[in-house]
Amino acid sequence: MASETHKSKKVFYCSNKVNKSSHDYLFGKEDEEERRMRLEGEVDDGHCKFGSSDSLLPGLHDDVSLTCLAWASRSDYASLSCLNGRFNSLIKSGYLYDLRRRLGVVEHWVYMVCDPRDWEAFDPFREKWLRLPKIPCDDCFNFADKESLAVGSELLVFGRELFDFAIWKYSLVQNNWAKCEGMKHRRCLFGSGSLGSIAIIAGGSDKNGNVLKSAELYDSLTGRWEILPNMHSPRRSCSGFFMDGKFYVIGGMTSSTDSLTCGEEFDIQTRKWRKIEGMYPNVNRAAQAPPLVAVVNNQLYAVEYLTNMVKKYDKKKNSWEVLGRLPVRADSSNGWGLAFKARGEELLVVGGHRGPEGESIVLSSWAPKSGFKDGTLDWKVIGLKEHSGVFVYNCAVMGC
Repeated sequence: MASETHKSKKVFYCSNKVNKSSHDYLFGKEDEEERRMRLEGEVDDGHCKFGSSDSLLPGLHDDVSLTCLAWASRSDYASLSCLNGRFNSLIKSGYLYDLRRRLGVVEHWVYMVCDPRDWEAFDPFREKWLRLPKIPCDDCFNFADKESLAVGSELLVFGRELFDFAIWKYSLVQNNWAKCEGMKHRRCLFGSGSLGSIAIIAGGSDKNGNVLKSAELYDSLTGRWEILPNMHSPRRSCSGFFMDGKFYVIGGMTSSTDSLTCGEEFDIQTRKWRKIEGMYPNVNRAAQAPPLVAVVNNQLYAVEYLTNMVKKYDKKKNSWEVLGRLPVRADSSNGWGLAFKARGEELLVVGGHRGPEGESIVLSSWAPKSGFKDGTLDWKVIGLKEHSGVFVYNCAVMGC
């Protein structure tokens, strides 16, 4: 009887912060007893709780309502937040995104910019474009070269303001931009990758042009940076990614004339780097874009600029196999202005197209598990942005 009374008073918990370490978020660990106590209102730490007398969805227990809302499309959350104060508080608490993660509900949206000042999001499920708020930065940051990375429910944009490097972050939960804490060693032209709520940045150049071999880890739950052990070799204009739970850096240059064909692997558990000779045999030139790489189901893929071909990496043989052709050309601009990303279990290519009706940006995807035949990959157009030029300045995929 006492437990029933307890449940009638408080039936669900929502919080901007969940007291779990980055390691627990990274590997999906959860204390079931803690989870039960939170949901049943037995934990009181000052965060918002709601009673069953004001149910979210009439006729349904709030636990069931929350699960239903977690399965709803992200596109609907903005409308739901306008219904009343309770929905607004729930959406802005970030609790639904945490619940989605626990339930394995993921929508991979594409965030991109074809105009240096305007970021847009594309919902492939609704085939809908949404404009993000403008970054409240100075003109120098607006028009300078930038790099981007999606981590957790944040979009990080790295660039340069008038006096130094800067990082702005977009919060999916709050739908706004805020200045992000700077790295310990500020840089550009680095390799980066994200896994769950963490991201790793490695290499790059500092504001004096020095090539770096340092690396840092960003925790989106705390908004803080942590210095990691140095790589074996300094490199800039490189690319990074996670594969099999480890972080890798490939490609890049140690100077304006010297390219690197080796890769480096960082083990998060042992916190050690391992050099892999000949992992990326393609030679980078100063005018070329960093390697275009993407990982789907722990399998690495890359684009060869000169031939416009997609290649697959063989981990055991440390070699590459040519699969088939890109849906757009990469050779005409040395790999710049083109995005090659992982979107769930598919590879995504975002590039420009010139046709009789003008210029447009085309989003094409291919699922490696569908196979290929005679060098032909079955690319499918999932989105189109008309009258937007043919150059993609930045692109990131966020799965939430």
